[in-house]
Amino acid sequence: MSLIESFMNGANTLLWSYVLIVMLVGLGLYFTFRTKFVQFRMLGEMFRLMGEGPKGDKKGISSFQAFCISTASRVGTGNLAGVALAITTGGPGAVFWMWLIALIGSASAFVESTLAQIYKVKDGDTFRGGPAYYMEKALKARWMGVTFAVLISITFGLAFNSVQANTITSSLNNSFGINKTVIAVVITLITAVIIFGGLKRVAKVSEWMVPIMAGAYILIALYIMVTNLSEIPAVFALIFKSAFGLEEVAGGAIGAAMMNGIKRGLFSNEAGMGSAPNAAATADVSHPVKQGLIQSLGVFVDTLVICSSTAFIILLSGLYTSKEADGIILTQNALEGSLGSWAGTFLAIIVFLFAFSSIVGNYYYAQSNIEFIKNNKLWLNGFRVIVVFMVAFGSLADLKFVWSLADLFMALMAIINLIAITLLGKIAYAALADYKKQKASGKDPVFYASNIEGLKGLEAWEDAPKNSKSKKKIG
Repeated sequence: MSLIESFMNGANTLLWSYVLIVMLVGLGLYFTFRTKFVQFRMLGEMFRLMGEGPKGDKKGISSFQAFCISTASRVGTGNLAGVALAITTGGPGAVFWMWLIALIGSASAFVESTLAQIYKVKDGDTFRGGPAYYMEKALKARWMGVTFAVLISITFGLAFNSVQANTITSSLNNSFGINKTVIAVVITLITAVIIFGGLKRVAKVSEWMVPIMAGAYILIALYIMVTNLSEIPAVFALIFKSAFGLEEVAGGAIGAAMMNGIKRGLFSNEAGMGSAPNAAATADVSHPVKQGLIQSLGVFVDTLVICSSTAFIILLSGLYTSKEADGIILTQNALEGSLGSWAGTFLAIIVFLFAFSSIVGNYYYAQSNIEFIKNNKLWLNGFRVIVVFMVAFGSLADLKFVWSLADLFMALMAIINLIAITLLGKIAYAALADYKKQKASGKDPVFYASNIEGLKGLEAWEDAPKNSKSKKKIG
């Protein structure tokens, strides 16, 4: 076992510290230029689209519900613990690099989520899709799609859900003294009820849980910032000085800040990694670009808003020089220092909401890919049983090995997805051009399979009416 762990640790260091950082940053910049900075130019449109309901008879999943499913998975305990550890290991400058990767990565999120919408498939009253689907339909590489589907199902559906359940159990046990076995039973039962209820129940739970958990945490962070308003300029100065300061360059600290900030940002917002497109594909919208824009906004919400909340809580507390190895405890100490002892109880509740919402979102990613491998009810229910078992197991187990395995599989799935969206990016650019042309003519953009010349294998989009002349070439 020690040999396997040593191999995984070495592989994770290589992939996350070098290969993925180069790919995600490089391709993020490439997509930013190819889409002509879509994540900045169309920011107002992103917010406008959040209020749109599902197309047609309203039985489908709305843009906002799909946004909440992806945000539920993105926003987990990493936004609390991960940011804290990035700051203590990489210094305050890590926050700057965390921001930068979100600004760049949102273009990658736009491309992959638009592609997921274009190649989604019908699933009763709803839709499903994601990287596995566009790998098979657009690249004609089912083997590639199956490989991706296996990796994401194990990573998100099993490993990450075990970790999130473990975090919930530890947090509630430490804060309230509740027996871990009792917590494990309750979490397991709630998870089973939700995931056996299907996609619409997952969407409904995410729809109310995400705004509550994120909103409460952001309000607390804003309160701390307002009550320490005079110190905010010094905090910003500290972040930028640590990111670019001469002392940091001479001491090698700028490298640590860059590495930890970029890794934290990538882990948190998942832009380009192939996870969020599974949620993006569920939305019932009139044009694929609409959900691409909304998922791009999700990257900003996760990193620039929620991760930044944790960063300011810690930096304003002065605990960023702490040697505390547990990020949750560090964040808890920072909150208690600013607000009093009641903040520990508050954080325990927030940890529960963050972690449980991740279990819900992670499960859906796995479900979509299990259905890609074999769309069979018995097969899916069997997987659901395994997910419930892993939540129960994770609530009580030591998960260092599970974390390493999940990190390795997540890195591999990200590499596969980045290769796919680089090859297929021209389709997303053509869809964006079609969307902008229709908007410029005063229309609410509507997408048809024939809007982009040469598109094949589209199941969820009808052909344009015969009198339509709106066509875009791929390229």
